[in-house]
Amino acid sequence: MSELKRILQQITALSDVPDPAVLKRLIDELRVSEKETALANEKIQSLIDILRQHPEYGDGLSSFVLKLIIQYRQISLYTDTGIMSDQGFFNSLRRLIGHRFLPLLPQDDSVVELAGYLFNKRSDEKWLANIEKEKWDELVSLIRVEEKHLDLVATAKNSILNAIIILSYRISGIGLHPDLMESYPQILNYSASFVAQNQEAVLFVNQYRQAHELDSLTDITPEQAVDPAPLLVMVEQCEDIVATVRKRIYKTGISIRLTNMMLRLDQSLQRMRILTALLTESHQNRDRAVIELIQTLITTSNRRYSIGYLIDNNTKLLSRKVTENASRVGEHYISTDRAGYRQMFKKASIGGFVIAFMATLKIITYQLALAPMGRAFLNSMIYGLGFVFIHVIRGTVATKQPAMTAAAIASTISESSGKKSHQLTKLSELIVDILRTQFIAIMGNVMLAIPVALIISFAWLQYTGAPMIGSEKAGHLLHDLDPFHSLALPHAAIAGVYLFLAGLIAGYYDNLAVYNHVGARIQRHRLLKAILPEPWLKRLGGFVEANLGAIMGNFLFGVFLGSTATIGFIFGLPIDIRHIAFASANLAHGLFNLSADQVSWNVILLSILGVALIGMVNLIVSFSLALFVALRSKEVRFFEWGRLTKLIFGHIISHPSDFFWPRDKPMKYARIDSQGHMIFDDSTAVQKGSKAIPSNYVVRRLSDVRVIPKSQQASSQGSQTNTDIHYDNQPKGDAVQPHTSPTKVVDLDDGLVDEELNSSPYTDDIQYDKATKTLNTSNSDNPELTGDEVEPTSLDSKVTGDAKTPLPKPKKPPKLPS
Repeated sequence: MSELKRILQQITALSDVPDPAVLKRLIDELRVSEKETALANEKIQSLIDILRQHPEYGDGLSSFVLKLIIQYRQISLYTDTGIMSDQGFFNSLRRLIGHRFLPLLPQDDSVVELAGYLFNKRSDEKWLANIEKEKWDELVSLIRVEEKHLDLVATAKNSILNAIIILSYRISGIGLHPDLMESYPQILNYSASFVAQNQEAVLFVNQYRQAHELDSLTDITPEQAVDPAPLLVMVEQCEDIVATVRKRIYKTGISIRLTNMMLRLDQSLQRMRILTALLTESHQNRDRAVIELIQTLITTSNRRYSIGYLIDNNTKLLSRKVTENASRVGEHYISTDRAGYRQMFKKASIGGFVIAFMATLKIITYQLALAPMGRAFLNSMIYGLGFVFIHVIRGTVATKQPAMTAAAIASTISESSGKKSHQLTKLSELIVDILRTQFIAIMGNVMLAIPVALIISFAWLQYTGAPMIGSEKAGHLLHDLDPFHSLALPHAAIAGVYLFLAGLIAGYYDNLAVYNHVGARIQRHRLLKAILPEPWLKRLGGFVEANLGAIMGNFLFGVFLGSTATIGFIFGLPIDIRHIAFASANLAHGLFNLSADQVSWNVILLSILGVALIGMVNLIVSFSLALFVALRSKEVRFFEWGRLTKLIFGHIISHPSDFFWPRDKPMKYARIDSQGHMIFDDSTAVQKGSKAIPSNYVVRRLSDVRVIPKSQQASSQGSQTNTDIHYDNQPKGDAVQPHTSPTKVVDLDDGLVDEELNSSPYTDDIQYDKATKTLNTSNSDNPELTGDEVEPTSLDSKVTGDAKTPLPKPKKPPKLPS
């Protein structure tokens, strides 16, 4: 007899008194290493074969698991597990660091603790992910519950229904939060959607609980299943509104807090769909929801005390905040046609011209006797102010990767329609356009920086009669470009990291300017209003708001470049930076001022090769980091690197000129225009379609007007010929003036009546009597009392039989081994 079969027999025998240790034995038997994908599927197949041969084992396993889980708190599993907490990063970090020194007390009644005990290996999440989807579906379909255990199903379903109500209220709270309304004021027109989904959730829960008779701890199959479609429609409307808010982030900006709220709202809406699927009659949808919930539970239990996971989640939030409001400034590095190609060369040429003077000024300042910090400050100002000046005069610096470029690629991967092969082809073509644009930007910088630097050195020699720098300094400049005998390439990688950070900084400050309305606030500044004319002040505010990201990104990029060598000197580290534009200017100064006996073809070719490799390292490092952050922010997992590389190399072989010269017919991308600008949809169009959100988007109207349901309209037509509109504040009795002629039925609602909306989730309305400290039932217990008839009761006349016993305390779950 196999070990799996022996364990299943024991589980079936102990289904009435479940022991977590027995279930752990089953999981330990199925566990494999994360790299043994085939073995994991073989073991799951063996379990499937046993359950197919012995259906009683499936029922025993299901009742064992249900009875075990019922002893724990389930609602937090459905409402909190896998959904981002609203707790701050530093509070969470302090809590987890404290856990390292003084462990946190486990929550013995939490299902997460049970999952942490059962799946206690770090590799569990990975080998479970290797199991094929078809085997998961087949395994879950074999674990069925027999009718004699329907009380367990009813208990579990009651917890799921309660969780749906809790999630519904949370969704309403987040959707109506002041921060969200302030970022997108138009949401007030659709805010009723968040309230209406709560109404639909309450109605669905009440109808489902009544139809399945869950209050009596049974789970009958009703003649007509309760349709969750109205609830799902409202959930979809909420999702569309969130998508619309996201699409306008470029215009409104976003904060870390709002980013967290939007993510929690997305996750809560998705969890609502999962919980609804758990209750559906469709076996396929229900099984997929069970699998997804189990995987989320295992992931959360393994990572709940992980500092790395906390940092990982919050850096994902930060990257989402930066890339969701991509740089809008005009520093765009994707051109798809000849006009954009020529414009990029023109802007890069302006940058190369200025960089030649910046490199010259930096070389001259080395002759000044300065302290290390003074030199760092001077170099930082030369770089930072120079880059800002280049931007102001509409120039550009090669290899500067804004966050928008990577965000465009992430959008291509995550939002492209069509087959995966078509998606990869589009992505490879986009990368070709990016590389070609980077090539012409580098050429524009280099082709101006080298001749202008040579002219400056020649003019210096002619004007002063002495070379600008000595032969020794010239040799040092050329040595720094040697890719084999210096640290030129590692220093180029450091510059690549700074280029990547500059793109993030630009996106951050662009978002900051929009979110805080910097332009409008500048126009209201008292001092500026006193000294500047109103048109000038308006132009200044608009310029700062539109260019704050580029200004701060360029300036701080210059500070990084200017201070790195000094920091390395202070700490004794061999770190410095190499940037292709400055390397090309230094090449010209070094070769011109080198003594004749030191000049050789070997030195010239080696220096030129060093400049080219520096540019390649700058590009590769900055671009790969920016792409990583963009994919991370959009939670895109991309595993087709091999196929993508093959497509790019195939393009090199078939059309090598596309990497250096624009195509005859430019490619068109969904989110990029011919100048490399991201295309934003400034309408309220929803993400899933081209239709705008209608003004009457909410199905349920929030008013005191209600309509008799269609099921009641037939009976009402015989006794009443007036309109079917009823008002909650309508006068009663003789005060009602009936209409003399039938009128058109106005469908202002979908059939929700007060009795359904205000009904209790349970058949018996439980009330607490403060005087007797007992629980008594409402008048619903007495079917003879109807309408306005109320049975008079008093504390003195209350008999013992009328009071319900206090609710029993839940059983304590079995203590898990430490």
